Amino acid sequence: MMNNIVKHQFTVSKQQRNIHKNHNAFLIWFTGLSGSGKSTISNSLEQALHNSGIHTYTLDGDNVRTGLNNNLSFSAKDRTENIRRIAEVSNLMIDAGLIVLAAFVSPFQKDRENISKIVGKENFIEIFVDTPLEECERRDVKGLYKKARAGEITNFTGIGSVYEAPTNPNLTIDTTQCSVEDAVMHILNYINPKLKLKNG
Repeated sequence: MMNNIVKHQFTVSKQQRNIHKNHNAFLIWFTGLSGSGKSTISNSLEQALHNSGIHTYTLDGDNVRTGLNNNLSFSAKDRTENIRRIAEVSNLMIDAGLIVLAAFVSPFQKDRENISKIVGKENFIEIFVDTPLEECERRDVKGLYKKARAGEITNFTGIGSVYEAPTNPNLTIDTTQCSVEDAVMHILNYINPKLKLKNG
């Protein structure tokens, strides 16, 4: 089957789309335990970028699993496939000239390394929202930790399944020590040089 697939070369390039939007395109990937604050920070960051005229799109775990990945379970195999699909979608959005913000537990190091391979290392910014399990469980905003402790949810990351923390993320944020506003400013300071076009 793959022998019959020929990749089409389009006239309009990623570089041209970047110039049209007046900024570079790349992926900002938030990883961390459920309840760590990934989506909250990602949402606030997108608002700040949008207010500055940056073209963005956010991919979020729960939202993607209600559509694109609604046929996947939470087994290790399906979690890997979940992240692979999201990486491929992110890659298309980067090619379209967008800043993609993705907030996913993404517990396995090999899966996050694969994201970098799919979108290109130069297009991948990994942000580890390093909020301790105890704090995430105390918040339990969705009631998932309570269900996991009661045995109602199996393979829940941090309880029944391991979370492999990033060994060398671009940024690390501990929400017990850093407000959402401070986290957003920290990220903006990091990505602003990367946003600028070489001829800008």
